[in-house]
Amino acid sequence: MKRDVICIIPSRYESSRFPGKPLADLCGKPMIQHVYERVSRAKAIPYVAVATDDERIFAVVKKFGGNAVMTAATHRSGTDRIAEAVASLQLTPDAIVVNIQGDQPVFEPTQVDEVIAPLLADPSINMSTLIYKIIRDEEITHPNAVKVAFDYNGFALYFSRSTIPYVRNRGMKADYYKHHGIYAYRCDFLDVFTKLPEGKLEKLEALEQLRALEHGYKIRIVVTPYDSVEVDTAEELERVRQILTNKK
Repeated sequence: MKRDVICIIPSRYESSRFPGKPLADLCGKPMIQHVYERVSRAKAIPYVAVATDDERIFAVVKKFGGNAVMTAATHRSGTDRIAEAVASLQLTPDAIVVNIQGDQPVFEPTQVDEVIAPLLADPSINMSTLIYKIIRDEEITHPNAVKVAFDYNGFALYFSRSTIPYVRNRGMKADYYKHHGIYAYRCDFLDVFTKLPEGKLEKLEALEQLRALEHGYKIRIVVTPYDSVEVDTAEELERVRQILTNKK
């Protein structure tokens, strides 16, 4: 399969906060179908597939006409799951693989163009991801909204579920950015990433992207003007349902 850019959506049924969320009904469709259809609208993506270890998710994706790949249940992260799925596609080493999390049913398709732009422009960049300037105060302290600090060159310094940066002087004010679970990687870097030992910080924060930083690899960040709600709870599912209803 010779494609310059593809997208794999990692999706698992088990979740400590919201079991079965990929199949949760969202305005008459399972949530994973909303994600798949939005990816399919991105002009840069000629091929999209769901990578899952669950036969129920696999069957649902096939039922609505999507591509699905069964993967092992032992993967440490969504990126590891994607790497297994990509291994069978015979991509070139410099092909770009986009990772859209299966719990982001209202992301904007144009965000695919945003996240791959750094890799298209600079062959030395192996991984990029999207961040968004926080406007909802509750997300500054909420652990489900992952915050990020980055340097002057647009590379991530750290990701945390805690509030970063910490403002010591009450007379000062910080801008806060949250991380969207939308990544782009070069195909050959995926192989490197999956062979790295699990990072200590990755394990503590339960954030897979920290593995790359802990082992000295850079992640280029892109500030997107679009918010994207990640569904981790039934309450967030209802918020997304309202967003979709209002758009209709």
